[in-house]
Amino acid sequence: MLPTGPQFTFFIMIQSLPVSPSSTPLRQALVQSQAVKNTVEQSAAELLVINAVLKLEVPSHVQTGEVALALQKTDELEDRIQASAEDLGRVNQALKQEIGERARLEQELADTKADLAKVQGQPDAT
Repeated sequence: MLPTGPQFTFFIMIQSLPVSPSSTPLRQALVQSQAVKNTVEQSAAELLVINAVLKLEVPSHVQTGEVALALQKTDELEDRIQASAEDLGRVNQALKQEIGERARLEQELADTKADLAKVQGQPDAT
């Protein structure tokens, strides 16, 4: 059975980026960060469902004191988890841009070395 889901799809997308071996740690960081983001998003969604069920199932006359405080805290926690997932998304975007820029610069360097070798009448230095 082949793996599926957003993490696998993202991994395949990242694998297609033109990256040299020297930037592999960035690629690994991006894949790991995306996995964490997916887990955080899933946790936020699960917390949302749990909180909704609790609010529906716990009678309103019981939703006082510590119970009300616990429900409020889960709302706040859900918001913080979602904000963290969004932050991770921005970090991942920055990593993708850095990977692309690094790959571009490495290709430019290789091309420059090749041009220099041609000018100097030597075989390719790449």
